[in-house]
Amino acid sequence: MEKVILTGNEAVALGAWEAGVGLGIGYPGTPSTEILEALNGYEGPEVSWAVNEKVALEEAYGASLGGWRSLVTMKHVGLNVASDPLFTAAYLGVNGGLVIAVADDPGMHSSQNEQDNRWYALHAKVPMLEPADSTECRAYTSLAFTLSEVHDMPVLLRLVTRVSHSRGLVNRRETQVYNRAERPYERNLQKYVSLPAHCRVRRQDLERNLQSLMADDRARKLNIMEITNPEIGIITSGASYNYVKEIYGDRYSILKLGLVYPLDEEIIREFASRVNKLLVVEELDPYLELHIKSMGIPCEGKKYIPAMYELNPQIIAQSLKKAGLQPQREDAPVVDNPVTDLPPRPPLLCAGCPHRGFFYMAAREKINLTGDIGCYTLGAMPPLNAIETCVCMGGGFTVGTGLSLSLSGANKVFGVLGDSTFYHSGMTGALEAVYNKRNLVPVILDNQITAMTGHQENPGTGHMLNGTPTIAQDVARILQAFGYEQVFNVNAYNLQEIHEAIKQAREAKGQVAIVVKGPCRLLKGVEKGATRFIDTEKCKDCRLCLRLGCPAIYLVQGRHPGINKEMCVGCGLCDQVCHHGAITSNLVKEGER
Repeated sequence: MEKVILTGNEAVALGAWEAGVGLGIGYPGTPSTEILEALNGYEGPEVSWAVNEKVALEEAYGASLGGWRSLVTMKHVGLNVASDPLFTAAYLGVNGGLVIAVADDPGMHSSQNEQDNRWYALHAKVPMLEPADSTECRAYTSLAFTLSEVHDMPVLLRLVTRVSHSRGLVNRRETQVYNRAERPYERNLQKYVSLPAHCRVRRQDLERNLQSLMADDRARKLNIMEITNPEIGIITSGASYNYVKEIYGDRYSILKLGLVYPLDEEIIREFASRVNKLLVVEELDPYLELHIKSMGIPCEGKKYIPAMYELNPQIIAQSLKKAGLQPQREDAPVVDNPVTDLPPRPPLLCAGCPHRGFFYMAAREKINLTGDIGCYTLGAMPPLNAIETCVCMGGGFTVGTGLSLSLSGANKVFGVLGDSTFYHSGMTGALEAVYNKRNLVPVILDNQITAMTGHQENPGTGHMLNGTPTIAQDVARILQAFGYEQVFNVNAYNLQEIHEAIKQAREAKGQVAIVVKGPCRLLKGVEKGATRFIDTEKCKDCRLCLRLGCPAIYLVQGRHPGINKEMCVGCGLCDQVCHHGAITSNLVKEGER
């Protein structure tokens, strides 16, 4: 064995590869994205980006039926999209092991909510394992495939941001060769066809499968008791366990739950019987606390521990001081306000972002604009203030269709989303608008990549995850096939073109759409334009250029605009905004940077 330093996501990929996974598939979403990117670095498995999480789980389930071990990855809100096949797959069972790695995001570092997906395990009756570090990510992933096959059910692997993105030492075999785990396919209509008559039988099988899992020592050994103090015991799991150990060490007894559904009532009762006072430390919802109380065991958790946002050792230490707990070390950091007092740093579209021009014109034209999840959500930030709503992926169109109805046919509503989101869940909304003749103008900001999560391929890029060329989809042609009578293709950096497209779309009688094309400036191979400078002799200090919200444009000593030459990528939008010809690419003035 050799020791390597891996993130939790990389360790999940390693565990899946060592388990002989045949298919790794998912949709990119922070904090889960790097699992498949890491798995793609190993030879052997088929690794793919799917158009959305539902498709990914369904494809993985099909591969499982055929005998391959399959890994599906997504962030927490992705499981909402995939929940339809999840619930039925729990009834029908599997053939090859099926593991769904879902990464929650406490604190909403990159998400629109912080839902606690442990409830999905309970709701769908699907076992859930929760690793606490990279070592466990590798081991739990491999074990999850075994448990899935032995007990005939999908298995959820719950990660959180701090586990997915933290690094730790992992043991790895130096000379292991990939060996795809395969089982023969067996045609079985009673098992795999979800007719009500079949599912009534499978419902009973599901309960038996859960009972057999709870009798499996491999699953039960994931729950570990550390009895060091009979006065106080703490029940915890996942990342919260790390925080508890860091602040308290061995001062108090701990029950670490690695299997968070189904809960092992036997070990919980035993642990509770060996301590005088029982506390529960968990992020987000009182999932464990409510279950333990339902067993008739007195415990306290959310009485002290916050039910919102991410935990850390300082928050836990400060919270449990009220319960009489003290850190193991006298010098342990315990502060009244664990939130560091840092200056605000609001997110902005990158300098030269191809989305900026459309949002600038949308705000200037005062259109009703519904938004979506992606880089372009930042179109709602000042000074652009262009987007009025943002709910979920695909909602940029469908929320807009509903808004267009309630506005009683006043101005048209424009709905905006990106190319990857269009393929994910935007196409159905665009079709809905045509089918029901809604007063909506779909706008697709096509930057030729899935940018928000780190430049993953999508059906419009012409390449699969592994770089293999494939058929590149064309947004405009799809919209035309749906029945849009006119599709305006405009240059993302030509404000006049964008203005004309918005104007014509407003005035058009039939169904029209807009495609704004321009590559993400961070893509490899996208050339930088000529750096811009401001001629202070021509500048009238009108500050219209600041309304672009470009981070390369700033106020020099708080007085007049300047351009940071290191940040400027030469997109040329500021040239078009300036009415005085003060912005140029061929002037270098002393002190202008």
